[in-house]
Amino acid sequence: MTSEKPAGKTIPSISSKLRHHILTVPDEARRVSGIVINGRRMKTLVFTTDIAIIRNCNADAVLAVYPFTPQPTISDSVLRYSSLPVFCGVGGGTTQGSRTTHLAWDAENEGAMGVVVNAPMSNENIRSICEVIDIPLVVTVVSEKTNVGARLEAGASILNVSAAARTPEVVRSIRRDFPDVPIIATGGPTPESIKSTVEAGANAISYTPPSTKELFSLMMDYYRRSGEDG
Repeated sequence: MTSEKPAGKTIPSISSKLRHHILTVPDEARRVSGIVINGRRMKTLVFTTDIAIIRNCNADAVLAVYPFTPQPTISDSVLRYSSLPVFCGVGGGTTQGSRTTHLAWDAENEGAMGVVVNAPMSNENIRSICEVIDIPLVVTVVSEKTNVGARLEAGASILNVSAAARTPEVVRSIRRDFPDVPIIATGGPTPESIKSTVEAGANAISYTPPSTKELFSLMMDYYRRSGEDG
């Protein structure tokens, strides 16, 4: 049993013998304000559909977006076995029109906390989705050229800024004109890049975890060294 002491207070921390080795989001990501949805405050979202990682990660929620045509069977599997609230991708690039509306409706019925659409999604399609769901619609933004006002007017609840290395600049640009809009933003691969995104004004951080292969490599290296030492 260990404890941390933020702001002079002790927070008890308990872990079991078998589950102490979990994937932890960098501390820098916890410095955001968070976004409260139906009473639940979320500061960090793990960007994955890997159930093993989801079940062994200390993020507050899951950003279940993947580079294929969205399929209800995939969303259902993540929602069924996730130990965290899930934001499901429902299209926006190749997948548009009434199909995305049906996918969003299905995701809500399966228990999604929110749905996510990609940057090419039309404002008309955003309106159609918002007419049938009662959960937040997260709209992805990839550059300062996005007409954020039109996105919000169409019904976007949250912006998901994903602009690679330029994410802090895009967040800062949005924040100048829309000081109160909820923003999830990609934190990047390092504590320094996460810190830059937080300081730019993101309310929540999307964290891309190491792959299962990378995690296995670290574990096997440790086992090999332990065997040599023994």
